[in-house]
Amino acid sequence: MSKRDELIAKYADDLKTKCGVEPDMDLLTKVTIGCGPSIYNADASTVASSQPAELETVKQNFLIKKLELADGPELDEAIEKVIETYGKSERNKFRAVIYYMLTKHFGKEAVYG
Repeated sequence: MSKRDELIAKYADDLKTKCGVEPDMDLLTKVTIGCGPSIYNADASTVASSQPAELETVKQNFLIKKLELADGPELDEAIEKVIETYGKSERNKFRAVIYYMLTKHFGKEAVYG
């Protein structure tokens, strides 16, 4: 099993156990690949949800650039909802898991077609 496959399995486990979501493994794999080499970096692979600048990065680089969504309050609300689902007290919120849940939230799976 490759390192990436191990990480995808870890992300799937987080989705099941911490978020109560049954993951679409094909989409999760594509989202993980889309994160690029950041998944192998301990700091870059997680989202510091208590830092406003980090959440702004998720909004600008993922929601607006990648998913091509228009900026608005609904983006911030979606990020907040995903963080709530993951668990505010959860220390390690994996970027790929958050991106997966945001992709599902906005119904933008076709971006990873």
